[in-house]
Amino acid sequence: MLDCQPVYLRPNIKIEPLVDHWYAWSHLIPPATAARNLTERHMKIMDSYIKNPEVHAAAVKNPKMLGGPFMDYGGQRVDEVCALRDETKRKREAQIRFSTAISHLDAMLRTEAKGFSLQPLYAKVPEVLRGYVELVYDLNDYPSFRLFESLLYKSPYYAADTQSSLLSEITQDDRPFVLSTPRLDFEGAVHLRTPFRDEVIDQLFRAKTNPRPMGEIQEVFGSVTEGEGSIFGEFFTSAPPTPYIPYTGNGIRWRYFGHACILVETPKLSILFDPVLSYTYEHEISRYTYEDLPDKINYVIITHNHQDHVLFETLLQIRHKVENVIVPRSTGSSLQDPSLKLLLQQVGFPNVLELDELETIDRDEVRITGLPFIGEHADLDIRTKLGYLVNTRNQKLMFVADSCNIEPALYQHVSRDIGPVDVLFIGMECDGAPLTWLYGPLLTKQPARAADQSRRLAGSNFEQALDMVERFRCKEVYVYAMGQEPWLNYIMSLKYTDQSRPIVESNRLIEACTQRNIVAERLFGEKEILIEG
Repeated sequence: MLDCQPVYLRPNIKIEPLVDHWYAWSHLIPPATAARNLTERHMKIMDSYIKNPEVHAAAVKNPKMLGGPFMDYGGQRVDEVCALRDETKRKREAQIRFSTAISHLDAMLRTEAKGFSLQPLYAKVPEVLRGYVELVYDLNDYPSFRLFESLLYKSPYYAADTQSSLLSEITQDDRPFVLSTPRLDFEGAVHLRTPFRDEVIDQLFRAKTNPRPMGEIQEVFGSVTEGEGSIFGEFFTSAPPTPYIPYTGNGIRWRYFGHACILVETPKLSILFDPVLSYTYEHEISRYTYEDLPDKINYVIITHNHQDHVLFETLLQIRHKVENVIVPRSTGSSLQDPSLKLLLQQVGFPNVLELDELETIDRDEVRITGLPFIGEHADLDIRTKLGYLVNTRNQKLMFVADSCNIEPALYQHVSRDIGPVDVLFIGMECDGAPLTWLYGPLLTKQPARAADQSRRLAGSNFEQALDMVERFRCKEVYVYAMGQEPWLNYIMSLKYTDQSRPIVESNRLIEACTQRNIVAERLFGEKEILIEG
């Protein structure tokens, strides 16, 4: 291939963003949650695998163990995992001390904060936390602390050198589960050791649609591929991608890309919800991919801070297309609820807008209103979650993702404010994992098993979803965010049958809507709807 020949990045080249070789998700960027996941998830899984690799090899083959803390390498890579563990201990000593200090601080507050002034206890705050926390009571005298998260991003506990990206060809949907299996280097992969905010990532993914001479590409990336240049060169092709066909009608086009990813388009506007996209390669299930995105995305909208809704693998690839990102406003101060705005700014998104409940952004021929989102977070005090009402071209589209309608009176009040809705998108993964599955590393005092199992990361069931349908007088209802698409297995680890409760409950909703002459469907794979102006 001549150096002067313009080439494109091939559409089946995947990027897996990593933090110390672990797949990057939204709790591995903020310093406090990253430190806790390092010590309470990653180190424990690596120690367990090194001690009993055969147990892990058997567990990953057992469907009942899906999503468990088991590494998917058989018994073949024990030495490499051992080396990764030892290197992590050596390089991340500061983060390990930070995590230990959080445990000590929690224990001290439980023992010594008895409703009297907290001022004397500042002297007992572990040294590594001094100046990064404020000690507080709630109104019932329960002690806790809040973090100065913006300061932590400027501290030694935020280490951008933990970040890198593993590039390789993707030919199938299956990948190891991200929360339990680190990404080790392998033949045919290129490891870009550069922080996520680096402009070099944008240059790489612009090349999907804007070709560059191979010589320029090699010049830009030669210093970060560390001798992998020959492999890197194979990631490019002179064949142009399938051209994107823009919407030119008078109304709205919305497209379902899988899970909770919906693209809403008018001739002047594009809005992408919870971007989680598949690559383009041979497969049996029809789907939209990166090639079906417009050149400019006016708004990316995030509903809540879970790994299947904030996917860096997708976000980093489309960053160069995105004008604005809208996220729920958080306290940005509690350990369990880090700020999405700070996080996304830290990884290179310049225009991040926070929205609060019933707050509206009104511009570019669209009104976007934040809606209350309850449940699905195991009863933790987490504010970073919103539903959204999109009002454009005389259509009202409501996206409530995994909101669990545990208190119907809330949406009774909301419906009085916003009125009827044309289209409702609602998630019904109504079993949900227990509290500790996702948030366990943040807990310094583990709950009893019965309590843990009762507190679920669950969406709405049939009765809860139907109440919303009727309350908002919906004309169309689409069940989404169910994690059924096979290209999501590596972040969802879900396998449904016809008897699975989420399928049974969503079937009941579709049947009930049909009986009421309401258009209803459970989305899967891809879907396109044109709404006339």
